[in-house]
Amino acid sequence: MQRLDSPNCEELLVGAEGFSDASVYRLPDGRLMVQSLDFFPPLVDDPYTFGQIAAANSLSDIFAMGATPVTALNIVAFPDDKLSLDILVEILRGGDSKVREAGAVTAGGHTVRDDEIKYGLSVTGLCQTEQLLGNSSASPGDLLILTKPLGTGFVTTAMKARKASKAASEAAIASMATLNLAAARSAQRSQASGVTDITGFGLAGHAVEMADSSDVTLQIETSSLPVLPEALDCFQAGHITRASVSNRKANFARLTGIRTDMTPELELMFDPQTSGGLLVSLPESFAQSFITEVSDEQAFAPQVVGAVTARNDHAIVLI
Repeated sequence: MQRLDSPNCEELLVGAEGFSDASVYRLPDGRLMVQSLDFFPPLVDDPYTFGQIAAANSLSDIFAMGATPVTALNIVAFPDDKLSLDILVEILRGGDSKVREAGAVTAGGHTVRDDEIKYGLSVTGLCQTEQLLGNSSASPGDLLILTKPLGTGFVTTAMKARKASKAASEAAIASMATLNLAAARSAQRSQASGVTDITGFGLAGHAVEMADSSDVTLQIETSSLPVLPEALDCFQAGHITRASVSNRKANFARLTGIRTDMTPELELMFDPQTSGGLLVSLPESFAQSFITEVSDEQAFAPQVVGAVTARNDHAIVLI
């Protein structure tokens, strides 16, 4: 997109030029239309569960922007010449269950034949101008809170190799299938200055985007990072994705404060997340109420992982 001409459109408030989680377009009545699209191959064997995870992941970008999802369109690649369409129906049922949970409707979609299954959603949401959230206005003095544990990349890689325990697999699946709806709504009530969802670029990549777009530095306490059960064991056993390597290569130089004794936690920063939590910047006075509200609505308690400071020579300082 960087090689294309920029659109000349006053109504397009957020486009592809920045680091935002979704686009934002101003409608004639003043409301904002927020749109995003995401899809990927299966991470789990069960079709229904895969549909739930993929849909929760796709909806997350809309929540991160403070919008309410209203419609979703399926995007599907499926080898219908090799697999039963009953499998596809289960994937779509799983996805639709999460769309309904989000209060939206599945309005259709498009399917192509492919050798590899891929599924996701194009989601449209709506919000008022004052409800809009984003990753470009994190404020110095705010605390940083992460709403879900990290480690889905390590665990799902172990799952594919049949090396993950049942407990580790179930915890990762539960996290990935959890909507960020409660966290996003609480972030609005808690006067959040910055929000982004943690997905494929890992915590480091998305935190760098927030720091750069907000012109701040984020201090992250590696010892405070919430971790899925057995995720670090999976890492120690060598279950690392290619994206983890590329995330490390892309963002390692943007971090400072790295010590030799923080290797597992450091690699957790680069682990790509599927349907990860929100990284929220908010005033310290709202931190406890935010954590309590979100904990009441989901199985994983948010955790304070750092703070926002004035910009210095690095985007991220590890402490």
